[in-house]
Amino acid sequence: MSPPVARIRNDETLPRAADVVVIGGGIAGVTAAYQLARKGHSVALVEKGYVAGEQSSRNWGWCRQQNRDLRELPLAQRSVEMWAGLNEELGAETGFRRTGLTYLTTKQSDLDAWSRWCDRAQEMQMHSRILSAAEAKAMSPGSTEDWIGGVHSPTDGKAEPALAIPAIAEGARKLGVSIHQDCAARGLETSAGRVSAVVTEKGTIRAGAVLVAGGVWSSMFCRHHGIDMPLAGVRSTSFYTAPAPEITQGGISTPDITFRRRLDGGYTIGISGRGLLELTPQGLMYARPFWRTFKKRHRLLTIRAGKSFFEGPEAFLRWSNDSVSPFERMRTYDPPAQEKLIGFALKRIAEIYPQLAGVKIVQKYGGLIDFTADWVPVISAIDKLPGLYVSAGFSGHGFGSGPAAGRLAADLIAGDAPIVDPRPYRYSRLVDGTDLGEPGLM
Repeated sequence: MSPPVARIRNDETLPRAADVVVIGGGIAGVTAAYQLARKGHSVALVEKGYVAGEQSSRNWGWCRQQNRDLRELPLAQRSVEMWAGLNEELGAETGFRRTGLTYLTTKQSDLDAWSRWCDRAQEMQMHSRILSAAEAKAMSPGSTEDWIGGVHSPTDGKAEPALAIPAIAEGARKLGVSIHQDCAARGLETSAGRVSAVVTEKGTIRAGAVLVAGGVWSSMFCRHHGIDMPLAGVRSTSFYTAPAPEITQGGISTPDITFRRRLDGGYTIGISGRGLLELTPQGLMYARPFWRTFKKRHRLLTIRAGKSFFEGPEAFLRWSNDSVSPFERMRTYDPPAQEKLIGFALKRIAEIYPQLAGVKIVQKYGGLIDFTADWVPVISAIDKLPGLYVSAGFSGHGFGSGPAAGRLAADLIAGDAPIVDPRPYRYSRLVDGTDLGEPGLM
């Protein structure tokens, strides 16, 4: 069941033309539309379902810098700076609070990796610090686990996905962005070898630039135009609880489960590293670049065949721009939670924090996370088709890094100086034989 999201009104009438059409109403698309409008561009945002209806409302709500892949760290750092000013800038509640985030562990391998990361991140003005066993215990009052240490970043924070993305979308509307929900983009039109329009189920919008920010659907949309976009989807499970005793004001990650204190006094709880991998045509086609990661992490995944082989974002489907598209047939990808993982999380909650034993689940839900082979997003022009840009493949990091990701996409489209070095996020690395490196902290 989809988590509840603050719904926003719809603009029913499509513009005949816009400087930029953004496809996708998640964090990547909404922030890009907002930043483009701030630069003075006319923007139309089209979303097949509703704003924040898929993975952007199903994430943990962490606004995190620490333990980011170092290639992605500058984007995360700028994002946290931007999160800190958004409530005032928008005149709306995003839920952002700079509470700090903490990782705790019973595994020496974790502590060693975090220590190496902290040493390198200090060179990038990141001030996370390694926690001793005693400090880890002090940072987790009431926990029963024998932590050997951890890592803490006081400048990290949290926000409420179901509030933040609609708030940014409304901020974009105030700047002139038109927002069209229940309006699937079927495909592109081209002229003289470059993008000239987006064909939607409700009509055509002329545009000089198009940003595909469709999350797990981005690969299917690009494939419709002969463009490879190697993404892999992994199903996640999360839930949130009724108000419960305070164990942290921010977020705590352990080897098994992750907690984030909500504004309403409950917790958003995720299951660390575990999920469901369904066999799909897209997954099989792009298996080779993901093999290294699969070998490392497959023990934490449930692997099975299912109906996703024939429908959904990773199926191989064909359509024309004047016929009903797969995006209309599945307005919101809303997979169920894995009950086995819910049971595992409740058991571990009670073991680690006895004061949370018997906590009431308000809602549980599944999601589908779009991964790249190196876990670093694509925020890039597509040179094969001038005028086309992609912002996707955020690998579970999209919400926290969303503000700066949207700014970077807007900078590239506008031809302005980029907010961060765009090279780590270039599309070409996924398809030109570049060694993508080991996913992780780098």
